[in-house]
Formats: sequence, structure tokens, C-alpha cells
Amino acid sequence: MSEILVVDDELSMREFLEIMLVKEGWRVRTAAGTSAAIELIEKLVPELIITDLKMEGGSGIDLLKQVKPRFPGTEVIVLTAYATAETAIEALKLGAYDYLTKPFEVDEMRVVVQRALERQRLLRQNLRMRAELKGGYDFGDIVGKSPRMQEVYSLIEQVAPTRSNVMVTGESGTGKELVARAIHLRSPRCDEAFVPIDCASIPDQLLESELFGCVKGAFTGATADRQGLFELANGGTVFLDEIAEVPSSVQVKLLRVVQERAIKRLGEARDRPVDVRIISATNRDIEDEVEEGAFREDLFYRLNVIRVELPPLRQRREDIPALVRHFVRKIAGEEERAAPAILSEALDALENYDFPGNVRELQNMVERAVALAGGRPIGPELFTEYMQKGTKLPQLPFDELPEAGTDLEGVLASVEKNLLEQALRRAGGIKKNAAELLGISFRSMRYRLLKHGLD
Repeated sequence: MSEILVVDDELSMREFLEIMLVKEGWRVRTAAGTSAAIELIEKLVPELIITDLKMEGGSGIDLLKQVKPRFPGTEVIVLTAYATAETAIEALKLGAYDYLTKPFEVDEMRVVVQRALERQRLLRQNLRMRAELKGGYDFGDIVGKSPRMQEVYSLIEQVAPTRSNVMVTGESGTGKELVARAIHLRSPRCDEAFVPIDCASIPDQLLESELFGCVKGAFTGATADRQGLFELANGGTVFLDEIAEVPSSVQVKLLRVVQERAIKRLGEARDRPVDVRIISATNRDIEDEVEEGAFREDLFYRLNVIRVELPPLRQRREDIPALVRHFVRKIAGEEERAAPAILSEALDALENYDFPGNVRELQNMVERAVALAGGRPIGPELFTEYMQKGTKLPQLPFDELPEAGTDLEGVLASVEKNLLEQALRRAGGIKKNAAELLGISFRSMRYRLLKHGLD
């Protein structure tokens, strides 16, 4: 649970914020001034500080000057009843996450706090990953020594220190987000946030506000000013997964971000500068999308400065044993139990399977096998039944077209429903993963599930 420190010389404001924030599920401590706050900060090192700007015995600016150099990981939100452009700019230059003007809306405060804590979570995640790098796990969950993967590793090392935008392509389940994280962690931006955005899972009408933020009243439900994910990633890296799913109306605004390094919140006239590196990814043939007019050519060239292509698992079968051992160790470690042995016959069976779901499917299969093995050595029988089911296609109700004809729509609907059910089972009920197994978009998956009453 996140720890928040509220600093204000007005008792009523401290009590109000404490009640509001505790109600949201956060732990809250309060201080009546700068000196008391510093003592608490040294003991607690809170994730977030909310401080008034003008207080007796020291201002919020004074607190910022003391806190950020010593505790750079702590976010600070400044409150002020005397907002001017100069004070706001000074606070932001000193490292404040944001500032709010009194009186503020409760929803506005809630959203800003949530975003600040989300940034904290992302930064902590980055620190953990960097610690793993120093421990020798050079490419995290990207495992393999095949020539194709050696080319990928080399390209990651070459492009990471640059500012260039990168596009990662490959089939579903090949590890595109892992590559994006590896590039970020080797870049000069590694101490800043890495913000992944699944463009396919956000409805079209909400995608723009999620990416760029909005102001109060911009649309129904916009009850407060809200920061977008590009602002959250300022100084770091944005990972736009499923970039081909972005609607044309948002593609125009993405192009502007790339060209001018600025965003406009929905419903706002002024520009907000942002400094982000964009790594995008798609499992579709993006050149075909451009040729068909579904994806803007100018945006494609801006995002596709450097291309990293990930091979499907069936084209690097020699990496399967190393991947299996990696996943077994990882799963056993997460469950705090000894890693079971893997029989060579099990590895042989896996190397002869085509893995339509690639590395993600292999990981799911290994996790299932570890659970079923119960500590015993993992043999081929824990995989073969799954592989046989996975390769068996739904049968048509006839081998040849009947003389009297058939109901084509009904037959196709039956086959489609069967495949949807199989994909959902294989993906453990996770719709996004099931969509990837079927090679369709998340939106298409939702539509088809509703059509067949499976949602």
C-alpha cells in the first residue's frame, strides 16, 4: 500500500485530504510544516508528498529543494491558492510532479494522485529490471542463443543509446514488449518511466484522452483535468503495442507528437511539451496497412526509423530447451518451491511442435506442466495431450457439399464459435491472448464473442 505525506499548516486541509485519501485505500501521514515533514520523510521515505505552497516556517518550494535531491524517487504535488505561471514553472523545474490550485475538485486530486503513484510504480519496476541486468540477466525473459536471436540482441544494443523511434514486428507471442523494455533499460532514459499502452484494448472513443489527457468537461465523464499517458512517460519511453489498431483520427495527433514533441489535452488549446521516445509494435503486415490506406504513410516512416523483427519460435527451435528451463526456474521461484527436472523426451516433443502462439504459448504450457507434475520430473505426457488438441481443427459436418446444398453462414458460424472457444481455453480466458492466437484484433475478438454469446 502506497504511503502519502500531506503537508499543510491548516488543520482543516490536512484532515480533509487525510479522510479523502484514506477512503481511496492509501496510507496517509500528515505534517503541519516543513520541519516536521522532513523528520517524517527521513523515517518513511513516502512515495508521494502533497504540500501547500505557502506555509509558516517554510514554503512548499523550500520542501521541494530539500526533498528531491535527497529522495529523487519521491513524487511531490504542490497545492497553492496563489497560482502564477512563475511559481508553477519553478515548482516543476525543481522536480514537482504537478501542482493544483485551491480550491480543487476531489476528482481532480484523485486522478493526479493516481497518476503520480502509477509513475512511482513504473519507476520502481524499472529499478528492479536494472538490478536484474546488473545481476547478469542481460535480456531478462528474452532467452535464446540461436543466430536469429543473436541478431536481435546485437540490434538492441546498437539502437538503445540512440533517440531514434523503433518499430518491433513479429507474430503474436514472440516477445515484442520484452524487446521494448530491453531497449529502454539500455538507453539514457532508463531512470525514467517505461509506459506500455495496448492500443487494441482501449476503445476508439477513449484512446485519445488516454494518450494525451483531457480537461474537465471535454466529454461526458470528464469530471476533472487528467494527465495522459504521454505526459506520464515524459522523459522516458512510450511503448505503443498493436499500433496498427490506432484509428486514423488518433494517427493524425500521434504524428504531431512525433514531429513537434508536444501534445494537446482533449478540450485544451495550449501545447504541452513532452520528451518521449516511441517504441511501437505490431503483429500485422504494417506495409500492407499503409498501402491500403489504413495506416498513415507519414506516421509509419516516423515510427519505423529502426525495425526489429522477431522470429517465430518455429524458426528457432534450438532455443526451446533453454526457454523451457528458464520458465521452469521462474515459475518454481515465484511459487517458492524446487524446480522439477525436465526429461529429454519432453524437450524432444516440444521441439517437434510448431507453437502457433510462440513463446507465450510455450510459457503457458510449461506453467501447466509444472502445476500438474507436483514436483515430479516433467515428462512428455504433460505436453502431448495439449499439443494434439491444439492442432486438431474443428470438423465440418460433411466431407463434400451435399446435393441439396448447405447453410454456409451457419457452418461458418459453427466453425468460428468452435475456434473462439478453443482459443479462450488455450489462453486461460484472457481475451487479448486468445485474439492473438487467432490472428485477429482485440476489437474483432470482442465483436465475435458478443455475436456468439460467449462474452
